[in-house]
Amino acid sequence: MSHIPNLDPNVAAQKGFRESEERLKRFWTSVSVEARDGAHVVLLDGRTPRTPAGAIYALPTEALAAMVAEEWAAQSEFIEPASMFASRLAATAIDRVSQTREAVAEEIAAYVGSDLLCYLAEHPSGLVAEQTRAWAPWRDWAARDLGCRLEATQGIIHRPQPPESLTRVRDLALALDDFALSGLGLAVPLLGSAVLGLALQRGVLTGEAAFDLSRLDEAFQERQWGIDADNAERTAARRAEAVLLERWFRAL
Repeated sequence: MSHIPNLDPNVAAQKGFRESEERLKRFWTSVSVEARDGAHVVLLDGRTPRTPAGAIYALPTEALAAMVAEEWAAQSEFIEPASMFASRLAATAIDRVSQTREAVAEEIAAYVGSDLLCYLAEHPSGLVAEQTRAWAPWRDWAARDLGCRLEATQGIIHRPQPPESLTRVRDLALALDDFALSGLGLAVPLLGSAVLGLALQRGVLTGEAAFDLSRLDEAFQERQWGIDADNAERTAARRAEAVLLERWFRAL
């Protein structure tokens, strides 16, 4: 399964994000948000920063603009692009997803064909029971609330899902605006599940809860064998991203 492309560009910021190998110094003093032409723009000392493609950061809601502005305001002497999740995702929505909506929606729908929630372990029995108990309600939710029926199996052998379920998720993705679609395009591969991604996007699951559901196997193994320090760091970073995605969706 290929990951959804170009939804988290590694960019640096200077009067808008642009690629650079140098550490860039903060060049502004004040950060504000202004309503303009039906959108909300972020201002640095009264001037609009630009995306890598040169577009203005025009956000659909005041809350989302505030989330982006908060990141710019939090920068210290040197700009740390890795700390600017919402700003990077907003740039992706404006520059890339707006131009590739069909491709992003197709990739999201493709995850339905091998959705994490459909592949239960064969053993041990404790893990199987935990996955059954935790995941079955969300497959039921997908069928009831999304019109997306999914069939579960045990083991790693691929089980095809109903084509109409893939089509339904694709249509749901295309019905979103560029900003929600960008968030969903990042959430689905992070969680390994279109169902969990849509539940997060719709506010039915929190970022923490969705992430915990996505890693039942890992958590089970950790309880049996302990936690590796490097893996714990990676897990914490991924969990933080899920929480930020929850904030992103709530701000829309």
